[in-house]
This record gives sequence, structure tokens and C-alpha cells, in this order.
Amino acid sequence: MGRLFTVIRALVARGQDVVGEHATDRLEERGILEWQVVDGIERGLFLEERLRESPNPTVEVLQQLPDGTPIKAVWSHLKPVDMAKLVTVHFFDE
Repeated sequence: MGRLFTVIRALVARGQDVVGEHATDRLEERGILEWQVVDGIERGLFLEERLRESPNPTVEVLQQLPDGTPIKAVWSHLKPVDMAKLVTVHFFDE
């Protein structure tokens, strides 16, 4: 499991997370509620991390919605403020 994933999951568990504007738009487009993704990271599976991503390092997480639908959530670590940020969400068939 990636170290960044562990950091982001801990930040979300402590409520130190934000949802970016792009993620908000994608959630609305896809009919996903924000809480479903935030709550789902606890049981999420690490897929990949991109430590050199700019402007912030990111991690891709396989998550499931309450109805069992798998999604890929992209989270970043906002180091200056020590917050996790939901960047975007995708269905796997897109």
C-alpha cells in the first residue's frame, strides 16, 4: 500500500478534507453524493500514487458506492495546509 494513501485516508478520517470544484462538477454529473466518496475511502483499495504530480501529489483509489458500483477516486495531499483534497471521480466504464 502506498504511503501517500495512508496519509490521505488518515486526514479524511480526521475530517481534514476538502472537495475541489472539478470534483464537485464530476460528482454532480455522475449522480454521486460527496459523502459516498468521503466515507468510502476508509474501505478503498490503493491503485496508484503519483508523487511528482503537480501541483500536489495524488493517489488513485478504487472505491465502492453504497450500491456496490466501483469508482476510481483521485485524491491529493495539500501539504501546506495538511489537507486531503478530492480531485475527481470516474466510473470504470468511462
